[in-house]
Parts: sequence; C-alpha cells; structure tokens
Amino acid sequence: MSKKRVSGQEQPYFPVGPFKIRVPFVHYRFEWPDYLQGLLMCAVCLGAVPMLQEYLGMPFEVAMAVVVLNGILYSAHVFLGDPVIPGWVTPAIPLLMLYVSNFEIGPERMQALIAFELSLGILAFLLGVTGLGKKIVSIIPNAMQSGIILGSGFAAIMVIFKEGARFDMFPFSITICIGLGFYLLFSNHFKSIQNNSNLLKFIANLGILPVVLLAVFIGPIFGETPWPAIEWGITRPAFGALFTEWTFLGVGFPPLSMFISGLPMVFSAYIILFGDMIQSEALLKDAAQARPDEIIDYDPNRSHMIFGLRNMIMSIIGPDLTMCGPLWAAMQVVICERFKKGRETMDSINGGAASFRFGTLTGYLLLPIVTLVKPILGIALALTMLIQGFVSVKVGVLKARTANDLGIAGIIAAVLATRGAAWGLAVGVVLCVLINIGNKPEYDQVIFEEPEPLEQAS
Repeated sequence: MSKKRVSGQEQPYFPVGPFKIRVPFVHYRFEWPDYLQGLLMCAVCLGAVPMLQEYLGMPFEVAMAVVVLNGILYSAHVFLGDPVIPGWVTPAIPLLMLYVSNFEIGPERMQALIAFELSLGILAFLLGVTGLGKKIVSIIPNAMQSGIILGSGFAAIMVIFKEGARFDMFPFSITICIGLGFYLLFSNHFKSIQNNSNLLKFIANLGILPVVLLAVFIGPIFGETPWPAIEWGITRPAFGALFTEWTFLGVGFPPLSMFISGLPMVFSAYIILFGDMIQSEALLKDAAQARPDEIIDYDPNRSHMIFGLRNMIMSIIGPDLTMCGPLWAAMQVVICERFKKGRETMDSINGGAASFRFGTLTGYLLLPIVTLVKPILGIALALTMLIQGFVSVKVGVLKARTANDLGIAGIIAAVLATRGAAWGLAVGVVLCVLINIGNKPEYDQVIFEEPEPLEQAS
C-alpha cells in the first residue's frame, strides 16, 4: 500500500543526500494506464537495435541486452527523485554515428564509444555535483549552439538518405510512414482537429507509435520486409556475450588518446541534452500549476547526477549509441497532460512517470511484441531519425538570435555533419571570433527573440 500524500505537500520519500528515494507501491501508486501505454511504446525504444547492429556489428541478442539494461536504468530517475520520463539523447545520435564511424568496426570502435560515453557521464555528474551546468552553457554563443543542433539535424537526414542507406532499402515504407508521421506530429490541420475526437486525441498522444505500427503492414505489402513471425515467450538477451565480448572486459580499456579525441563530441552532446533539462523544468512547472495538491520538486543538478551515473554505468556494462538522456519529451508531455486531469486520474506525477518506464521495460522482455516489430526496426530507425532531423533543424534555426548567428550556424552545421564534431566546433570558434569581435549590438540584425525547447523522438 502506497503512503498517502497530504494534499498540498510533496510525495513521500526516503531522503538520501541529494536524492529522494521512492519505491513503487510504497511511495507512490502504480498507474496502470501509463504502464500499458509504456508496453506499446517500447516498440519505439527497440529502434536502438538496428543502430547497434549496423554501426557496432552487434548480434540481435546482444543489442537486446543493451536495450534491456538501458531500460532498467530508465527507472533510476523516479527512484532517485527525478519525476521525469528519461530517454535517448536523440539529436546527438547521428553525430555519434558519424564519430564512431571514424574508427574501424570491432574493438577499436567499441573503445571509442566507451571513452565517449564514460566522458559524457563524468562531465554531467561533475556539473551536477558542482551546479556549474547552466553557467557553462550560458557562455556558449548562440551561433555555436544553433550550429550544433542544426548539424545534428543535417546528419540525421544524411544517415537515412546517403546512397545505399535505409531509404534505398525501404523507399515506399519510409515515404508513406514518414508522410503520415509528419502530418500527425507537425501539421497545424491535425492539431486543429485532434481535440474534436477522442480517437484522434488518443492517436496524437501516442507520438510516433502509430506510424511504426503502420510500417508492420506497409513493409510486407510493398515487399520491403517480411511479415512478422510472432513468437510467444520471453526474450533471451545475451548478457553474457555482451559483458565478455562488447565491454572493456572484451575489447580492452580505451587509451587516453580516445578520451581526448572524443572531447568535441562530448561537448556537442552535452549542449544538445542541456536543453532537455530546461524543457523538463518547464513541463513540470506547467503541470504543477494545474495540480496544487502535489509539490513537484525538479532539481536540474540532481538530474545531471542521475543521467551522468547512467552514462557511466552503461559505458561499463553495455556501451550504447543512443546515450542516456534526461528526457523523452513527447511522452513526458503525455504524462503531464494526464496528471493535470486530477488526483483520481493520476495520484502523483512520480507514479505516472515510473509506471510508463516499467511498461517499456516489460515490453522489451515480451517475445510477441519484439517479434512483431523486429522486421521493421530498420524502418523505425529511419522514421525516428527523419522526425528528429525535422525538429533539430527547426529548433537549431530558432536558437540563432541574429542574421550573423544564422550564417555562422549554417557553416558549423554543414562542416559538423560532413567532417565531425571536432571540425565543426573548430570552425565555429574561428567564425565567432572573426565575425563577432568588437561587435556592437546596434549593428545586429535580430531575427528571433527566444529559442524553442528541443524536442526528442525518444
């Protein structure tokens, strides 16, 4: 039986330093609607499998082990006091794909990934402990931030459309599904009609899941994928092979040179994920205004520490191209909207967020769900990347404040998407110095006032 919260107070917890330990069924009510939705949305998270197979050469069962371990660590956020639904650092994935591709596939590439993810985790954890995160990002020029986010958008689209890549493999499936996806997610027409029907509202709340499920039928119809062969039982992730062959135990600990060469990529990924914490705070503040019966405590420093720990742990037990981010924005919005409906609908935001991630974790282990989407995971990856590309380009442009910012950002983005993070950041620093040195505000042509928060596919 969960401990009851006194109206107007914070949900009960065990205090442990900066963390607030909350145990399911003890400190919050289990929310079955959110659990069931997570069970369905695990199909989106399984899009990580083809990334791991293609760029790291992992067998399917080993890639599933990585996904399951990541899924377990998703639960760390609510458990340690962070009332959010965590996800990937989606906009940075194409940049990381580009970075690791500079290393020969096999032990060398795995070492590069381990060095990167461990460095990102250490950076985030230290910034959380010291509280320096917001100060560091605030001194980075808007042109640099805009260019990095734009570059991630360009890279995401290039990954799908380069010769011989996913689009050439599934042209009809990707075209049809991404067309519907753009309509459901970004069309002003759909936004104007979705509240007129409970069915349309339900579809809107599912994010990209409807188009992923559509691919299950479209792929076989056009002969681009086989029909799914549904199997019953529990999945068998290859944890043993992962630990002995794909971690530093099998490939060796990365040399210092890899930690140094990965720093530009670490810096780029951190700038991208920092926006998630701003968005988390905004979403939870909005939800709290509608529900004065629960005090919601969101601490960016605590969030830094939690996803920093997640990245450090995954770098050791299951290096992952998706990285460990602080927010799955689309699903956080869905949970917050349900939370706003009142205490009878969702007792605590903690219960809703935790139950959703318990649902996705269960889904990874159910063979019927995994085998249903297994044939179209490559298409799901393409859809995720193209949707993220759309969002990153839009947000990257809006991150620029002046016409010069936008020009610099465009150059940074193009170099970053084609030559990698180190080249992109170096070009950005030089351009910012050359163009903005001795700059006077009256000469700036201001084009945008405030940036939008960065959304994510997962």
